[in-house]
Amino acid sequence: MTVTRRDFLRSAGAIVGACALGDAWRMAKAGTAPMSMPMRTTAATLAAPKVPLINPTSLARFVDPLPILAIAHATEQRADPMRPGRTLPYYRIEMRACKVRLHRDIPLTPLWGYQGQFPGPTIEARRDEPLLIEWVNALPQQHFLPIDHTLHGAEKDKPDVRAITHVHGARVPAKADGFPEDWYTPGHAALYRYPNGQDAATLWYHDHAMGITRLNIYAGLFGAYIVRDTQEQALNLPWGDYDIPLMLCDRLVAQDGQLYYPVSDDADAPWVMQCLGNLVLCNGKVFPYLDVEPRRYRFRLINVANTSFFDLSLSHDQAMQQIASDQGLLAGPLERMRVELYPAERADVVIDFASFAGKSLQLRHASQGILEFRVGAASRRDTSTLPMVLRPVTRIDPTTAVHDRILTLNESDDANGNAMKMLLDGKRWSDPVTENPRQNSIETWSFVNLTGDAHPIHLHLVRFQVIDRRPFDLFAWNAHRKLVFTGPPIAPEPQELGWKDTVRADSGMVTRIAMRFEGEPGRYVWHCHLLEHEDNEMMRPYEVLPAHS
Repeated sequence: MTVTRRDFLRSAGAIVGACALGDAWRMAKAGTAPMSMPMRTTAATLAAPKVPLINPTSLARFVDPLPILAIAHATEQRADPMRPGRTLPYYRIEMRACKVRLHRDIPLTPLWGYQGQFPGPTIEARRDEPLLIEWVNALPQQHFLPIDHTLHGAEKDKPDVRAITHVHGARVPAKADGFPEDWYTPGHAALYRYPNGQDAATLWYHDHAMGITRLNIYAGLFGAYIVRDTQEQALNLPWGDYDIPLMLCDRLVAQDGQLYYPVSDDADAPWVMQCLGNLVLCNGKVFPYLDVEPRRYRFRLINVANTSFFDLSLSHDQAMQQIASDQGLLAGPLERMRVELYPAERADVVIDFASFAGKSLQLRHASQGILEFRVGAASRRDTSTLPMVLRPVTRIDPTTAVHDRILTLNESDDANGNAMKMLLDGKRWSDPVTENPRQNSIETWSFVNLTGDAHPIHLHLVRFQVIDRRPFDLFAWNAHRKLVFTGPPIAPEPQELGWKDTVRADSGMVTRIAMRFEGEPGRYVWHCHLLEHEDNEMMRPYEVLPAHS
């Protein structure tokens, strides 16, 4: 059977072994044409790790408690820059180096974290209640992961350590969105005002510095950002101690505890097309456990991995009830036996442990246990509910769009057909802006995927709806740049019928979304959320123009 790159990604979390990265690479090469890494004119190959890596099968399972993420607290009130005479909660959050124990039997791992925590503290906000956050770069002067100075935005004349924070999924003015070129160096800070003018949703924040986002997030710069509102609160879903964010990622770690990031065999151009770890981390721990009561819990699942997706299920054929996706509540709960999350996607699920008192249950990725729930014998009275109706999701009529954009997802290959970089609509970051929607207008964007990968595409500022996916004739497109469909439109899956900010654009398909460009005019970005692709030209700026007067 041919192993496509999507199949390769799909199996990433199940790969084990001290040299898992090299083994995975050889496994992919055995079934398909060599997948290679870029140089200036030809593609390099993945270099074998020069240090012995931890084999996950060597680690004892479920010996560390799951970290419950700390909640960030405002330190003072400060003047609201938008409303004279009023004040807002002010948070000061530092990015700094830290050492973290990822597992009982792994030596301390040097990382970077917001507030020196991995993941960073959870920021809790309420709808229409603005807050101020000062993001302080207190990182060291030297990076500890391999920078590729051939990438745009990471040239040798740029400082090694740069940072800029983006709240993924937030409706914010452009000046507070964390534009990739607005990075700043250690000893500097940026103060942003977040309006929080949006529905309750599970968001997350992370670094977005041009050319090194993949390295800074891999180093640990991410955390959860939760927006709450009275409408969701009135539903009486599990809350408080029973409402738990789960930030999922994967890493490669050397036996001495050092973080390992894969590189190509070209020391001058170390970028690799994907970064797949063999250790799955839940809230920064490998194989943790969580003591729970026999009652309902809400888990906010967030994929913060560089490249890997998660195929999540529960042992004992236990179902989960999905209640929300990227941008908030679904219309009603969906029973799910498996939840698939591509990078940056979120899913809020309710798990009822009532029938498992005194037993254990596992959260699994690709059939491998990554988190054990230990269910106690007794519970405080469960007063939470799971209503059959959550929140109306009014569908956007795509025929009302004022602009239907056709946008390609491209590979730039070497002479041997090996992928060197990924592009959006055949353009680089530095090319003139070509997407310029009007404020409050409705548009549809159709992503024509010409590559062998499934790409999670993220638009800053807006929420959108998935309209459909449709197969097309690649040869007709290449010959005439004409869309010739080879099958009928495929409706979005039930869990995709809510509001989204990241969509899976499948290979060989046209994925169509619709959105209203609510928010302030200004320059934002859209990009692939496979971070290695994003850092190598698969990101473009777009400009929201003022509404017509």
